[in-house]
Amino acid sequence: MKPRFVLVALSTLSLVACGDGQADSKNQQAVDALIKKTKDELVRVEGGTFQMGDFGPIDPNLKGSDKGLPYSADQDNKPLHEVTLDTFYMSPTKVTYADYDVYTQATGKDKINSTNEFEMQFRQDNVPAGVDWYQAKDYCDWLAKETSLPFALPTEAQWEYAARSGGKFIPYGTSTGTLEKGKSIPTEEDVSKATNAGDLTSAAPYPVKLYPPNPLGLYQMGDNGYAWVLDWYQAGYYHDSPKNNPQGPMQGEDKVVRGLPHGEGWGGSLTMERYHRKPDLIASDGDKETAAPYTFRCVVNAKAVK
Repeated sequence: MKPRFVLVALSTLSLVACGDGQADSKNQQAVDALIKKTKDELVRVEGGTFQMGDFGPIDPNLKGSDKGLPYSADQDNKPLHEVTLDTFYMSPTKVTYADYDVYTQATGKDKINSTNEFEMQFRQDNVPAGVDWYQAKDYCDWLAKETSLPFALPTEAQWEYAARSGGKFIPYGTSTGTLEKGKSIPTEEDVSKATNAGDLTSAAPYPVKLYPPNPLGLYQMGDNGYAWVLDWYQAGYYHDSPKNNPQGPMQGEDKVVRGLPHGEGWGGSLTMERYHRKPDLIASDGDKETAAPYTFRCVVNAKAVK
C-alpha cells in the first residue's frame, strides 16, 4: 500500500503543478495582450513650442467683453510662459481597472479598490482605475520594464500640451474644445446607463471611450477624474520654470493633478487649470482620501517607438 500512496501523492502534485502552469500561462497571455494593446494604441504628440498657462489674455478666439481677460482667477496657472517640448507618445485613454488588474495579478499585488464598499461601487473594467500617485508611477515603471521603452507619467507640461492638441488655444480637452453635454461630455443619464454605481451615478467614473477624443486622438483630457502627472507641486513654479522640457521642482510635499472628476455640475476642467494633492492621499490629520477619482495615463519619452 505504501508505494500506491506515493503514486497518488505524486499524481496530486502533478495536477497542482499543471494547474499552476495553466494559470501562469493565462496570466502571461493577459500581460502580452495588454503590452501589445498599449504599444499599438500610443498616440504620437509632435513636439513644439507653446504658451503654457492661462492663455485667456492672448486667446485670439475671445471676442467682445471677454477679450484680454484670464480664463480663471486661480494664480497657480500663471504667469503664461513659453515651453518647448520634444516629441512624445501618450496613451489615448486613462488606464482602466481591467488594465490595472492585469498588472497587479502579474506582480502579485492586491487588486485595488476591491475591499472598500464605497470604492467598489465605482469599480468597472472599462472605467479609469482609481489610484494614488505611487500606484500610478509603479504601473508606468512596470510598463517600462516589460517593454524596455521609457514609459513614465506625463509631466504637467506634456499633459497640457496634449490636452490642447499641440498647445493650441483650446479651453477644454474634448472633441469640440467645449463642454457640451451629450456631445463632448456625458449627461447623467449617459453615465447611469454605462455604470453600476446606482445612487452614486453623479460621482461615478464613466467608460473611457464613451465620447469622442480630442483632435489628437486623446480621450478625457480634463474630465472623468483628476489626472496624476509626474511633477511635484510648488506655488509660483511657473515664474521659474525652464523653457525646455520642464520636469517640475526637484522635491515637494504634493503632486500636481490636472482635470476634474465627473459629477453633477462638473463637466471638466479648463486645459490650463492645475491642482495638487498628497501623493499618498493621506491628509495632515492622518485620514486617507478615497483614491477612486484619481486617475492616470502613461507616456513614452522617445521620438521613435513603432
